[in-house]
Amino acid sequence: MANISSHGQAMVMASWSKLDYAKRLFLWLLCYSLLMVGCFVAFQYHREKQFKAEELNARLQIVNTNILNSLKSPASIDSVLILEPTNLQSLRVSVIDSTGRVLCDNSLDSLPEDFSHLQRSEIATAMLKGSGYTVRRHSQSTGQTYFYAATKGSNGIIVRTAVPYSVSLTSLLKADYGFLWFMALVTIVMCILGFYATHRLGQNIRRLSLFAEKAEKGERISDTQPFPNDELGTISGNIVRLYSQLQQAIADRDREHSRAMHQQLEKERIKKQLTNNINHELKTPVASIQICLETLLSHPNLATDKRNEFLTRSLTNAHRLNTLLADVALITRMDDGGTAIAKAPFDLSKIITEAIAEQQPAARTKGLEITSSLPQRIPINGNASLMLSAFHNLISNAIMYSGATNLDISAKIMETRVYITVADNGCGVSQEHLPHIFERFYRVDKGRSRAAGGTGLGLAIVKNAIIFHNGSITASTNSPSGLLHSIVLPVSDKTVD
Repeated sequence: MANISSHGQAMVMASWSKLDYAKRLFLWLLCYSLLMVGCFVAFQYHREKQFKAEELNARLQIVNTNILNSLKSPASIDSVLILEPTNLQSLRVSVIDSTGRVLCDNSLDSLPEDFSHLQRSEIATAMLKGSGYTVRRHSQSTGQTYFYAATKGSNGIIVRTAVPYSVSLTSLLKADYGFLWFMALVTIVMCILGFYATHRLGQNIRRLSLFAEKAEKGERISDTQPFPNDELGTISGNIVRLYSQLQQAIADRDREHSRAMHQQLEKERIKKQLTNNINHELKTPVASIQICLETLLSHPNLATDKRNEFLTRSLTNAHRLNTLLADVALITRMDDGGTAIAKAPFDLSKIITEAIAEQQPAARTKGLEITSSLPQRIPINGNASLMLSAFHNLISNAIMYSGATNLDISAKIMETRVYITVADNGCGVSQEHLPHIFERFYRVDKGRSRAAGGTGLGLAIVKNAIIFHNGSITASTNSPSGLLHSIVLPVSDKTVD
């Protein structure tokens, strides 16, 4: 039996645990509600019956008092037997003295002489308090069940009236069950409200449970989940939003870390590529210088014009080598973050004008006219020397490779930025080369570029210089022909001398 009982309890507990939180809470609430309603109904039922009994007792006490008032002398005791009947059917009237002896009883033919009624509860109470009643007791004398009410007179005489239990008396003393229907209705309403409340609470609990499962698995969680507009819903929504913000912060951190790693890898790749390209670019001028010097050493009697030709070629390659090393040093400094490059406010309009002036002789030689349309001042915070090098390279690139007859440089300040265009009407660059012209050592025409003495780093320096100043540069085809460079730079709010 013990094993069966334990097994049954285990099954009940297992079934209970399978219920969700809302159902378990509703069942607990239902049990507590039924218990409270049951206790209230029992209490009210007892009060109702007690009220009915006290009401009947009050009516009988009035009868008893009237009888006591009519008992003026012992001779009048017998008159009790012939009293006019009251509206209480089959009323039994007994007169008892202070010793408990029955003096008269209208329901008995003969009176018991050796029996004291002092032990009867209604008599004992009347002796102490003046009145008392017993709701139900069976009489051995008459064989009936009565409702007894006793009243003590001033002379010690006790009048007891009794009403036999009949259908009418039972109905009279029965509690009114109308309130039971009211309590049943209240219970139903409480159950409906409790179900609604626990259902709403269960929704929040289920959403939080789903949130916890997703959080444990590291899944993406939306912070727009619909929660009820109550305290728990507010708390649940705040928890989900905080977790979503944490998720977003972690995602942003991972994204930044990934971007930093990518930038670092790209930087290392570019450095490696730069090293390889530098090695390749250095070979040509160094080999040319070596050949020229070896030729001069091996032919001491070489003709003067030939000797000068070899010396000139060596000097040209030495200049090219020096320019290449200077460009590499500059671009390396910018790659390192520009921490070694000083910044100060300067006038970009003045820098562009200076770059144009320096390149005018070379432009005239190539038949290129340089025009400009610039604001009087373009305040920029950065490195003037670096920006001069950038525009020097842009203009030089147009002079050497564009074959243009006109180069126009214009600028316009709009709000906090300056928009600069450098446009020529030359041969331009084909679409396949445009995305790559700012790459290091990238040449559209490799043979012509080297022949012109270019290092392949000019436009790369331009782009890095613009980026160093928090700007951007793009290249596109000019209309109707030529190349168009578009530059955007932030202007400075500091005063330029």
